[in-house]
Amino acid sequence: MKVADIMTRTVVSVAPDATIRDAVALMLKHRISGLPVIDSHRKLVGIVSEGDFLHRPEIGTERRRWRWLDAVFGPADGAKSYVRSHGQQIREVMTATVVTAAEDESLDKVVHLMEVHHIKRLPVLRNGSVVGIVSRANLLRALATVHRGAGAAAATDTEIRDRILAEVGRQSWAAGADVDVVVRKGLADLWGTVADPMQRDALRVLVESTPGIKSVVNHLRWDSDITPT
Repeated sequence: MKVADIMTRTVVSVAPDATIRDAVALMLKHRISGLPVIDSHRKLVGIVSEGDFLHRPEIGTERRRWRWLDAVFGPADGAKSYVRSHGQQIREVMTATVVTAAEDESLDKVVHLMEVHHIKRLPVLRNGSVVGIVSRANLLRALATVHRGAGAAAATDTEIRDRILAEVGRQSWAAGADVDVVVRKGLADLWGTVADPMQRDALRVLVESTPGIKSVVNHLRWDSDITPT
């Protein structure tokens, strides 16, 4: 899947000269937690999220700033913080440096960007203009769709077994495990021995997550569980 396959194409945005009240009203109306900020030329100039409204004097949550900080480090940071917490226009509180995605970006890359930058959504750009939004919610919906369609394409028990064994062979954490699986009408019995007890759960999960599998009986044994005869 690519970003274009899951992104929200109807983009709710706000202008940089809009008021905080305007942005909050839009978020509440559309039940969203962030808005791209788009100027009159349809260019992305920032993003504003619910986090930008957490520390406001109107609701008594403004951060206290110690005077000695300004005395030691100068007034710039304090002045900037004051503008963000007291500003009435979106341009004054928005985040101007925006992490974005392209339509053909992989979902793996999107998740990586979200994790690295600690963000929940990315505007999707085409030639500098916003054409969509990809968010954590979009990723969850994609996951739900994949799981709903899992197993829809009929596969024989033999094909499912081959798929499982091939996937086990690709996992570096499965080294040292001697694994076999028997599949009948989507029911799997997992046999063999593992070199580490953690491998048992991992192999069970691998089999359970294979399309076409309905249930798994885990007969795997750890080498230490086996009593010499």
